[in-house]
Amino acid sequence: MSLFNRNNRPTEKQANARQNRPAQSPSKPKAPAASDERLDSLARHFKTRLLRETDLEKLTNMPSVELRVTLDRLIGRYMADEQVVISRQDRDRLITRIIDESVGYGPLEPLLEDPDITEVMVNGPDEIYYEKKGQIHKTDIHFRDEEALRHVIDRIVAPLGRRVDVSSPMVDARLPDGSRVNAVIPPISLKGSLVSIRKFRKDPIRMKDLVGFGSLTTDMATFLSSVVKSKLNVIISGGTGSGKTTLLNALANYIPENERIVTIEDMAELQIPHGHVAGMEARPSNVEGKGEVTIRQLVRNALRMRPDRIIVGEVRGSEAFDMLQAMNTGHEGSLTTVHSNSPEDAMRRLEAMVMMSSSDLPPSIIREYLVGAIDFIVQIARLPDGQRKMVAVSEMQKQEDGSVGLVELFRFQQTGIDEHGKVQGSHTATGIIPQCFKRLQAYGASVDSSIFTPVANKGLSR
Repeated sequence: MSLFNRNNRPTEKQANARQNRPAQSPSKPKAPAASDERLDSLARHFKTRLLRETDLEKLTNMPSVELRVTLDRLIGRYMADEQVVISRQDRDRLITRIIDESVGYGPLEPLLEDPDITEVMVNGPDEIYYEKKGQIHKTDIHFRDEEALRHVIDRIVAPLGRRVDVSSPMVDARLPDGSRVNAVIPPISLKGSLVSIRKFRKDPIRMKDLVGFGSLTTDMATFLSSVVKSKLNVIISGGTGSGKTTLLNALANYIPENERIVTIEDMAELQIPHGHVAGMEARPSNVEGKGEVTIRQLVRNALRMRPDRIIVGEVRGSEAFDMLQAMNTGHEGSLTTVHSNSPEDAMRRLEAMVMMSSSDLPPSIIREYLVGAIDFIVQIARLPDGQRKMVAVSEMQKQEDGSVGLVELFRFQQTGIDEHGKVQGSHTATGIIPQCFKRLQAYGASVDSSIFTPVANKGLSR
Protein backbone atom coordinates (compact mmCIF):
# COMPACT_ATOMS: atom_id res chain seq x y z
CA MET A 1 0.00 0.00 0.00
CA SER A 2 1.39 3.36 -1.02
CA LEU A 3 2.12 5.93 1.68
CA PHE A 4 0.93 8.70 -0.61
CA ASN A 5 -2.20 9.16 -2.69
CA ARG A 6 -2.05 9.52 -6.37
CA ASN A 7 -1.52 13.27 -6.16
CA ASN A 8 1.59 12.70 -4.02
CA ARG A 9 -0.06 14.39 -1.07
CA PRO A 10 -0.06 12.92 2.41
CA THR A 11 -3.16 11.08 3.46
CA GLU A 12 -5.38 12.68 6.09
CA LYS A 13 -4.08 10.25 8.69
CA GLN A 14 -0.46 11.07 7.86
CA ALA A 15 -1.15 14.82 7.94
CA ASN A 16 -2.73 14.60 11.38
CA ALA A 17 0.23 12.56 12.67
CA ARG A 18 2.69 15.18 11.42
CA GLN A 19 0.73 18.02 13.02
CA ASN A 20 0.86 16.27 16.40
CA ARG A 21 4.60 15.49 16.15
CA PRO A 22 6.72 17.81 18.34
CA ALA A 23 8.86 20.26 16.41
CA GLN A 24 12.53 19.33 16.17
CA SER A 25 15.18 22.00 16.05
CA PRO A 26 17.89 21.44 13.48
CA SER A 27 20.91 19.81 15.17
CA LYS A 28 24.13 21.80 15.16
CA PRO A 29 27.09 20.09 13.61
CA LYS A 30 29.61 19.05 16.27
CA ALA A 31 32.97 20.74 16.13
CA PRO A 32 35.68 18.27 15.27
CA ALA A 33 38.04 17.28 18.09
CA ALA A 34 41.25 19.27 18.01
CA SER A 35 44.58 17.48 17.81
CA ASP A 36 47.23 18.05 20.47
CA GLU A 37 49.34 19.92 17.92
CA ARG A 38 46.47 22.28 17.11
CA LEU A 39 45.75 22.85 20.82
CA ASP A 40 49.44 23.61 21.40
CA SER A 41 49.36 26.09 18.52
CA LEU A 42 46.16 27.75 19.79
CA ALA A 43 47.53 27.88 23.36
CA ARG A 44 50.69 29.66 22.15
CA HIS A 45 48.69 32.03 19.98
CA PHE A 46 46.11 33.04 22.60
CA LYS A 47 48.73 33.27 25.35
CA THR A 48 50.66 35.73 23.15
CA ARG A 49 47.48 37.73 22.65
CA LEU A 50 46.79 37.70 26.39
CA LEU A 51 50.30 39.03 27.03
CA ARG A 52 49.74 41.78 24.46
CA GLU A 53 46.20 42.84 25.39
CA THR A 54 45.85 42.16 29.14
CA ASP A 55 47.76 42.51 32.39
CA LEU A 56 48.81 38.86 32.73
CA GLU A 57 50.37 39.48 36.16
CA LYS A 58 47.01 40.73 37.43
CA LEU A 59 45.31 37.70 35.94
CA THR A 60 47.70 35.23 37.54
CA ASN A 61 47.10 36.74 40.99
CA MET A 62 43.36 35.98 40.78
CA PRO A 63 41.85 33.08 42.75
CA SER A 64 41.78 29.92 40.63
CA VAL A 65 38.00 29.92 40.06
CA GLU A 66 37.90 33.61 39.09
CA LEU A 67 40.94 33.14 36.83
CA ARG A 68 39.27 30.32 34.93
CA VAL A 69 36.03 32.27 34.44
CA THR A 70 37.93 35.33 33.23
CA LEU A 71 40.10 33.34 30.83
CA ASP A 72 37.05 31.49 29.51
CA ARG A 73 35.41 34.83 28.70
CA LEU A 74 38.55 36.29 27.08
CA ILE A 75 39.38 33.17 25.05
CA GLY A 76 35.74 32.95 23.94
CA ARG A 77 35.93 36.51 22.65
CA TYR A 78 39.22 35.85 20.87
CA MET A 79 37.83 32.74 19.19
CA ALA A 80 34.75 34.67 18.05
CA ASP A 81 36.95 37.44 16.63
CA GLU A 82 39.08 34.96 14.71
CA GLN A 83 36.23 32.54 13.89
CA VAL A 84 37.98 29.63 15.59
CA VAL A 85 35.63 26.70 16.17
CA ILE A 86 36.51 23.91 18.63
CA SER A 87 34.44 21.68 20.88
CA ARG A 88 33.57 22.67 24.44
CA GLN A 89 35.80 19.85 25.72
CA ASP A 90 38.77 21.12 23.69
CA ARG A 91 38.06 24.66 24.83
CA ASP A 92 38.28 23.50 28.45
CA ARG A 93 41.55 21.71 27.66
CA LEU A 94 42.86 24.84 25.95
CA ILE A 95 42.10 27.05 28.95
CA THR A 96 43.62 24.49 31.33
CA ARG A 97 46.76 24.43 29.19
CA ILE A 98 47.06 28.21 29.21
CA ILE A 99 46.55 28.33 33.00
CA ASP A 100 49.13 25.57 33.57
CA GLU A 101 51.71 27.30 31.41
CA SER A 102 51.03 30.77 32.84
CA VAL A 103 50.63 30.14 36.58
CA GLY A 104 51.28 26.40 36.96
CA TYR A 105 53.85 23.87 35.88
CA GLY A 106 52.60 22.85 32.46
CA PRO A 107 52.26 19.10 31.81
CA LEU A 108 53.50 18.37 35.34
CA GLU A 109 50.34 19.77 36.96
CA PRO A 110 48.31 16.50 37.04
CA LEU A 111 51.32 14.61 38.43
CA LEU A 112 51.84 17.17 41.19
CA GLU A 113 48.15 17.10 42.09
CA ASP A 114 48.05 13.29 42.47
CA PRO A 115 48.49 12.61 46.22
CA ASP A 116 49.77 9.06 45.58
CA ILE A 117 52.72 10.21 43.46
CA THR A 118 55.82 10.78 45.60
CA GLU A 119 58.37 11.87 43.01
CA VAL A 120 58.35 13.35 39.48
CA MET A 121 61.39 13.00 37.20
CA VAL A 122 61.86 14.85 33.89
CA ASN A 123 64.59 13.73 31.48
CA GLY A 124 64.25 16.38 28.80
CA PRO A 125 60.98 17.60 27.26
CA ASP A 126 59.91 14.17 25.92
CA GLU A 127 60.55 11.87 28.92
CA ILE A 128 58.57 12.29 32.12
CA TYR A 129 58.50 9.63 34.85
CA TYR A 130 56.84 9.41 38.26
CA GLU A 131 57.13 7.23 41.34
CA LYS A 132 54.04 5.71 42.94
CA LYS A 133 54.11 3.11 45.74
CA GLY A 134 57.86 2.73 45.29
CA GLN A 135 57.63 1.90 41.57
CA ILE A 136 58.75 4.15 38.71
CA HIS A 137 56.40 4.59 35.75
CA LYS A 138 56.86 6.39 32.42
CA THR A 139 54.10 8.77 31.32
CA ASP A 140 52.88 9.59 27.83
CA ILE A 141 52.88 13.33 28.53
CA HIS A 142 55.59 15.71 27.34
CA PHE A 143 56.54 19.35 27.10
CA ARG A 144 56.01 21.18 23.84
CA ASP A 145 59.75 21.72 23.51
CA GLU A 146 62.87 22.51 25.54
CA GLU A 147 61.85 26.16 25.77
CA ALA A 148 58.57 25.24 27.48
CA LEU A 149 60.46 23.07 29.98
CA ARG A 150 62.93 25.87 30.71
CA HIS A 151 60.01 28.23 31.25
CA VAL A 152 58.66 25.95 33.99
CA ILE A 153 62.10 25.75 35.64
CA ASP A 154 62.34 29.56 35.61
CA ARG A 155 58.86 29.79 37.16
CA ILE A 156 60.05 27.55 40.01
CA VAL A 157 63.33 29.30 40.83
CA ALA A 158 62.48 32.96 40.11
CA PRO A 159 60.28 33.54 43.23
CA LEU A 160 63.17 32.27 45.38
CA GLY A 161 65.61 34.81 43.96
CA ARG A 162 67.67 32.12 42.24
CA ARG A 163 68.62 31.61 38.65
CA VAL A 164 69.67 28.82 36.35
CA ASP A 165 71.71 29.55 33.24
CA VAL A 166 74.91 28.51 31.49
CA SER A 167 77.05 30.06 34.22
CA SER A 168 74.97 28.37 36.96
CA PRO A 169 73.47 25.22 35.36
CA MET A 170 72.35 23.45 38.58
CA VAL A 171 69.85 24.70 41.15
CA ASP A 172 67.97 23.47 44.22
CA ALA A 173 64.61 25.04 44.91
CA ARG A 174 61.30 24.47 46.65
CA LEU A 175 57.71 24.73 45.44
CA PRO A 176 55.21 26.78 47.49
CA ASP A 177 53.83 23.55 49.02
CA GLY A 178 57.30 22.55 50.25
CA SER A 179 58.18 20.02 47.52
CA ARG A 180 61.93 19.83 46.81
CA VAL A 181 63.13 20.56 43.29
CA ASN A 182 66.48 19.95 41.65
CA ALA A 183 67.10 21.15 38.08
CA VAL A 184 70.08 20.74 35.73
CA ILE A 185 70.22 22.35 32.29
CA PRO A 186 72.47 21.94 29.23
CA PRO A 187 75.37 21.79 28.63
CA ILE A 188 75.68 19.84 31.92
CA SER A 189 72.68 17.67 31.02
CA LEU A 190 73.05 15.83 27.74
CA LYS A 191 69.50 15.59 26.37
CA GLY A 192 67.59 18.58 27.57
CA SER A 193 66.92 19.95 31.03
CA LEU A 194 66.60 17.51 33.93
CA VAL A 195 64.13 18.09 36.78
CA SER A 196 63.54 16.03 39.93
CA ILE A 197 60.66 16.92 42.26
CA ARG A 198 60.35 15.22 45.64
CA LYS A 199 56.76 15.90 46.60
CA PHE A 200 55.81 17.26 49.99
CA ARG A 201 53.03 15.48 51.87
CA LYS A 202 50.33 17.70 53.32
CA ASP A 203 49.61 15.05 55.94
CA PRO A 204 52.95 13.75 57.25
CA ILE A 205 53.35 10.02 57.79
CA ARG A 206 53.20 8.93 61.43
CA MET A 207 54.75 5.88 63.05
CA LYS A 208 51.43 4.00 63.00
CA ASP A 209 51.32 4.56 59.23
CA LEU A 210 54.80 3.04 58.84
CA VAL A 211 53.68 0.03 60.86
CA GLY A 212 50.64 -0.26 58.60
CA PHE A 213 52.89 -0.16 55.52
CA GLY A 214 54.95 -3.03 56.96
CA SER A 215 58.09 -0.87 57.24
CA LEU A 216 58.56 -2.05 60.84
CA THR A 217 56.68 -3.94 63.53
CA THR A 218 54.62 -2.63 66.43
CA ASP A 219 57.32 -3.82 68.86
CA MET A 220 60.02 -1.91 66.96
CA ALA A 221 57.84 1.22 66.88
CA THR A 222 57.21 0.97 70.63
CA PHE A 223 60.90 0.57 71.32
CA LEU A 224 62.02 3.47 69.09
CA SER A 225 59.39 5.83 70.52
CA SER A 226 60.72 4.98 73.98
CA VAL A 227 64.28 5.64 72.82
CA VAL A 228 63.28 9.16 71.69
CA LYS A 229 61.36 9.89 74.90
CA SER A 230 64.39 8.74 76.91
CA LYS A 231 66.65 11.33 75.21
CA LEU A 232 68.99 8.94 73.45
CA ASN A 233 70.81 10.11 70.31
CA VAL A 234 69.68 8.46 67.08
CA ILE A 235 71.25 8.41 63.61
CA ILE A 236 68.97 7.34 60.76
CA SER A 237 70.98 5.77 57.95
CA GLY A 238 69.83 4.90 54.44
CA GLY A 239 70.16 5.44 50.71
CA THR A 240 68.54 8.08 48.52
CA GLY A 241 64.74 7.82 48.59
CA SER A 242 64.71 5.20 51.34
CA GLY A 243 62.54 7.33 53.65
CA LYS A 244 65.08 8.82 56.06
CA THR A 245 63.31 12.17 56.42
CA THR A 246 59.92 10.46 56.75
CA LEU A 247 61.19 8.33 59.65
CA LEU A 248 62.97 11.33 61.22
CA ASN A 249 59.69 13.25 61.18
CA ALA A 250 57.77 10.31 62.64
CA LEU A 251 60.29 9.85 65.49
CA ALA A 252 60.31 13.58 66.31
CA ASN A 253 56.61 13.33 67.16
CA TYR A 254 57.57 11.51 70.37
CA ILE A 255 59.62 14.39 71.78
CA PRO A 256 57.79 15.64 74.92
CA GLU A 257 55.85 18.89 74.52
CA ASN A 258 57.77 20.66 77.29
CA GLU A 259 61.07 20.53 75.35
CA ARG A 260 62.45 23.11 72.93
CA ILE A 261 63.39 21.73 69.49
CA VAL A 262 65.75 23.42 67.05
CA THR A 263 65.60 22.01 63.52
CA ILE A 264 68.29 22.58 60.89
CA GLU A 265 67.70 21.59 57.28
CA ASP A 266 69.19 22.11 53.87
CA MET A 267 65.64 22.26 52.46
CA ALA A 268 62.82 22.57 55.01
CA GLU A 269 60.78 19.35 55.00
CA LEU A 270 60.09 18.44 58.62
CA GLN A 271 56.52 18.80 59.88
CA ILE A 272 56.64 18.40 63.65
CA PRO A 273 53.31 19.11 65.44
CA HIS A 274 55.06 20.40 68.52
CA GLY A 275 54.40 23.53 70.50
CA HIS A 276 58.01 24.76 70.59
CA VAL A 277 59.95 24.32 67.35
CA ALA A 278 62.55 26.78 66.10
CA GLY A 279 63.35 25.95 62.48
CA MET A 280 66.33 27.13 60.44
CA GLU A 281 67.17 26.52 56.79
CA ALA A 282 70.53 26.77 55.03
CA ARG A 283 70.91 29.28 52.21
CA PRO A 284 73.02 29.01 49.05
CA SER A 285 75.10 31.91 47.81
CA ASN A 286 73.44 34.54 45.63
CA VAL A 287 74.29 35.38 42.02
CA GLU A 288 77.36 37.31 43.20
CA GLY A 289 78.58 34.27 45.14
CA LYS A 290 77.83 35.85 48.53
CA GLY A 291 75.40 35.34 51.37
CA GLU A 292 75.78 31.58 51.81
CA VAL A 293 74.69 30.16 55.18
CA THR A 294 75.87 26.58 55.72
CA ILE A 295 74.48 23.75 57.84
CA ARG A 296 77.64 23.93 59.97
CA GLN A 297 77.05 27.60 60.75
CA LEU A 298 73.47 26.82 61.73
CA VAL A 299 74.50 23.93 64.00
CA ARG A 300 76.96 26.21 65.79
CA ASN A 301 74.31 28.89 66.11
CA ALA A 302 71.77 26.38 67.43
CA LEU A 303 73.95 25.77 70.47
CA ARG A 304 73.33 29.41 71.48
CA MET A 305 69.56 29.03 71.22
CA ARG A 306 69.03 26.98 74.40
CA PRO A 307 67.85 23.82 72.62
CA ASP A 308 66.67 20.71 74.43
CA ARG A 309 66.87 18.78 71.18
CA ILE A 310 68.74 19.47 67.96
CA ILE A 311 67.43 17.86 64.78
CA VAL A 312 69.58 18.09 61.65
CA GLY A 313 67.83 16.98 58.47
CA GLU A 314 71.01 15.44 57.10
CA VAL A 315 74.72 15.61 57.88
CA ARG A 316 76.89 15.40 54.80
CA GLY A 317 80.04 17.36 55.59
CA SER A 318 81.99 19.21 58.24
CA GLU A 319 78.85 19.92 60.29
CA ALA A 320 79.09 16.30 61.52
CA PHE A 321 81.82 17.35 63.96
CA ASP A 322 79.66 20.12 65.47
CA MET A 323 76.67 17.79 65.64
CA LEU A 324 78.67 15.15 67.52
CA GLN A 325 80.02 17.81 69.86
CA ALA A 326 76.46 18.91 70.60
CA MET A 327 75.45 15.33 71.34
CA ASN A 328 78.44 14.97 73.65
CA THR A 329 77.86 18.21 75.57
CA GLY A 330 74.43 17.86 77.11
CA HIS A 331 72.14 18.02 74.09
CA GLU A 332 70.83 14.51 74.48
CA GLY A 333 68.06 13.09 72.36
CA SER A 334 69.28 14.66 69.14
CA LEU A 335 68.30 13.20 65.77
CA THR A 336 69.86 13.32 62.31
CA THR A 337 70.21 11.32 59.09
CA VAL A 338 73.15 10.21 56.97
CA HIS A 339 73.52 8.60 53.54
CA SER A 340 74.96 5.09 53.93
CA ASN A 341 74.14 1.46 53.23
CA SER A 342 74.66 -0.08 56.69
CA PRO A 343 75.20 1.00 60.31
CA GLU A 344 78.92 0.23 59.95
CA ASP A 345 79.10 2.35 56.79
CA ALA A 346 77.33 5.15 58.66
CA MET A 347 80.05 5.12 61.33
CA ARG A 348 82.80 5.22 58.70
CA ARG A 349 81.10 8.06 56.84
CA LEU A 350 80.68 10.10 60.02
CA GLU A 351 84.33 9.50 60.88
CA ALA A 352 85.37 10.73 57.41
CA MET A 353 83.17 13.83 57.77
CA VAL A 354 84.76 14.72 61.10
CA MET A 355 88.22 14.32 59.55
CA MET A 356 87.15 16.77 56.83
CA SER A 357 86.28 19.36 59.44
CA SER A 358 89.30 18.94 61.68
CA SER A 359 92.37 17.24 60.30
CA ASP A 360 94.21 17.90 63.60
CA LEU A 361 92.20 15.27 65.48
CA PRO A 362 93.73 11.76 65.49
CA PRO A 363 91.43 8.89 64.43
CA SER A 364 91.35 7.49 67.98
CA ILE A 365 89.87 10.74 69.36
CA ILE A 366 87.34 10.89 66.52
CA ARG A 367 86.17 7.37 67.28
CA GLU A 368 85.76 8.31 70.94
CA TYR A 369 83.59 11.22 69.83
CA LEU A 370 81.46 8.87 67.77
CA VAL A 371 81.10 6.28 70.52
CA GLY A 372 80.28 8.90 73.13
CA ALA A 373 77.72 10.69 70.97
CA ILE A 374 75.78 7.94 69.20
CA ASP A 375 73.38 5.66 71.02
CA PHE A 376 71.49 4.09 68.09
CA ILE A 377 71.77 3.76 64.34
CA VAL A 378 68.54 2.87 62.54
CA GLN A 379 69.12 1.49 59.03
CA ILE A 380 66.36 1.76 56.42
CA ALA A 381 66.36 0.70 52.79
CA ARG A 382 64.25 0.71 49.65
CA LEU A 383 63.97 -2.89 48.45
CA PRO A 384 64.01 -3.93 44.77
CA ASP A 385 60.20 -4.06 44.63
CA GLY A 386 59.87 -0.49 45.96
CA GLN A 387 59.03 -1.39 49.56
CA ARG A 388 60.72 0.72 52.22
CA LYS A 389 61.81 -1.32 55.23
CA MET A 390 63.62 -0.73 58.49
CA VAL A 391 66.30 -3.38 58.00
CA ALA A 392 68.30 -2.96 61.25
CA VAL A 393 68.21 -1.25 64.62
CA SER A 394 71.68 -1.23 66.23
CA GLU A 395 72.82 -0.01 69.64
CA MET A 396 76.28 1.26 70.54
CA GLN A 397 77.24 -1.18 73.31
CA LYS A 398 80.28 -1.57 75.53
CA GLN A 399 81.53 -5.15 75.68
CA GLU A 400 83.08 -7.02 78.64
CA ASP A 401 86.58 -6.67 77.18
CA GLY A 402 86.20 -2.89 77.13
CA SER A 403 85.62 -2.60 73.38
CA VAL A 404 82.68 -0.65 72.04
CA GLY A 405 80.73 -1.51 68.91
CA LEU A 406 77.34 -1.66 67.22
CA VAL A 407 75.10 -4.54 68.27
CA GLU A 408 71.98 -5.40 66.27
CA LEU A 409 68.72 -5.55 68.24
CA PHE A 410 66.22 -5.92 65.38
CA ARG A 411 66.63 -6.90 61.73
CA PHE A 412 64.65 -7.62 58.60
CA GLN A 413 65.26 -11.13 57.29
CA GLN A 414 64.62 -11.46 53.57
CA THR A 415 63.57 -14.98 52.59
CA GLY A 416 63.02 -14.61 48.85
CA ILE A 417 61.07 -12.96 46.04
CA ASP A 418 57.67 -14.21 44.86
CA GLU A 419 56.50 -14.69 41.25
CA HIS A 420 55.30 -11.08 41.13
CA GLY A 421 58.72 -9.73 42.12
CA LYS A 422 57.66 -8.83 45.66
CA VAL A 423 60.27 -9.25 48.36
CA GLN A 424 59.34 -11.81 51.03
CA GLY A 425 60.61 -11.68 54.60
CA SER A 426 59.87 -10.56 58.15
CA HIS A 427 61.21 -8.50 61.02
CA THR A 428 62.62 -10.18 64.10
CA ALA A 429 64.46 -9.32 67.28
CA THR A 430 67.94 -10.80 67.69
CA GLY A 431 67.49 -11.82 71.33
CA ILE A 432 69.89 -9.18 72.71
CA ILE A 433 68.60 -6.94 75.51
CA PRO A 434 69.67 -3.30 74.94
CA GLN A 435 72.05 -1.81 77.48
CA CYS A 436 69.74 1.23 77.65
CA PHE A 437 66.86 -0.91 78.97
CA LYS A 438 67.14 0.41 82.54
CA ARG A 439 67.26 3.97 81.23
CA LEU A 440 64.06 3.40 79.27
CA GLN A 441 62.34 2.21 82.43
CA ALA A 442 63.73 5.17 84.38
CA TYR A 443 62.08 7.53 81.87
CA GLY A 444 58.77 5.73 82.28
CA ALA A 445 58.81 3.87 78.97
CA SER A 446 56.45 0.91 78.85
CA VAL A 447 58.81 -1.53 77.13
CA ASP A 448 58.55 -5.21 77.97
CA SER A 449 61.71 -7.30 77.62
CA SER A 450 59.72 -9.91 75.66
CA ILE A 451 59.83 -7.73 72.53
CA PHE A 452 63.55 -8.62 72.22
CA THR A 453 62.79 -12.35 71.89
CA PRO A 454 63.39 -13.66 68.34
CA VAL A 455 60.27 -14.54 66.36
CA ALA A 456 61.29 -18.22 66.06
CA ASN A 457 61.68 -18.55 69.83
CA LYS A 458 58.31 -16.88 70.42
CA GLY A 459 56.75 -19.52 68.19
CA LEU A 460 58.42 -22.36 70.16
CA SER A 461 57.25 -20.94 73.48
CA ARG A 462 53.64 -21.28 72.32
